[in-house]
Amino acid sequence: MAYNIALQFEDGVTRMIPCDAGELVADAAYRAKINIPLDCRDGACGTCKCHCESGKYTMGVYIEDALAEDEAANGYVLTCQMKPTSDCVIKVPASSAACKTEVSTFGGRLSTISRDSATTVSFSLQSDQPLAFLPGQYVNVQVPGSKETRSYSFSSPPNRSELSFLIRDVPDGLMSTYMRSKANTDDFMTFSGPYGSFYLRPTIRPILMLAGGTGLAPFLSMLQWLKDNPTDQPIKLAYGVNTNEDLVEIDKLAELKSTMSNFDFFTCVVDAKSGHWRCGYVTDHLLADDLRNGDVDVYVCGPPPMVEGVRKWMAGLGVKPKNFLFEKFSSTNELAAAA
Repeated sequence: MAYNIALQFEDGVTRMIPCDAGELVADAAYRAKINIPLDCRDGACGTCKCHCESGKYTMGVYIEDALAEDEAANGYVLTCQMKPTSDCVIKVPASSAACKTEVSTFGGRLSTISRDSATTVSFSLQSDQPLAFLPGQYVNVQVPGSKETRSYSFSSPPNRSELSFLIRDVPDGLMSTYMRSKANTDDFMTFSGPYGSFYLRPTIRPILMLAGGTGLAPFLSMLQWLKDNPTDQPIKLAYGVNTNEDLVEIDKLAELKSTMSNFDFFTCVVDAKSGHWRCGYVTDHLLADDLRNGDVDVYVCGPPPMVEGVRKWMAGLGVKPKNFLFEKFSSTNELAAAA
């Protein structure tokens, strides 16, 4: 039996490698041609010390100079002595370049294109084999006919061969123009990754998710993974958009709610003339109780002003969550205009 080991490097690159039961992580990485910093291989020097963020494992023999007792208690490991007993996420204190590993490049054929609204597009790529990544991560997708790439989070769960994305339809945007007027099913597209530190952590406490616009995409990936890997922890999603027509994937969220007894969500619209029964920003419709006196993991994905608004909202309440994880995004056109 082989386990999936996600090696998360300092520069945001993630490499997924298989590690056989009873195999050392350092050996599995070497087999995958990844040079995790390593010296003695005997648990004596501490050169290969990493942090196991999630997963189960056993450790062989090592000395305290290499790995102190308090470090071991907090999830630090020596990869030369670590044998996984489940899938694991390991943070490597080095860049992918330093470990002499390259970003993986993949390809797939465009299987579906859907204009979910006037402002969003969803599409799926059919790859030759299931792709492993951490729910919430993104890839850089190359625009066909161009050398340019755009960064998009998966809206589908890991380990599937059909990979889905939910993106903004940006006026004059390179990918938007392609999807709007040039794309055809069976077109071949390439992408590289996965990337990103915005991914689902171990579900050991309540979760509060806040999505702005197409920032919903990584949460769809997380929620579908959680559906297949249930937790007893309560999960709440607040999904805010600018106008009514920006609301998408409501049926999918309703379906997830019907099958996950611990999941609930609400939507809100900024436009006061929308007629939506919740107008304003997501923080206008959240309560201090949603932060559970800090015993909560807060995930935010949306435009920079939304992320900063959530940060100020929490500070105004005087509550600091156990984890505050966020992903800010802007379109390439917006970034160019701001430069």
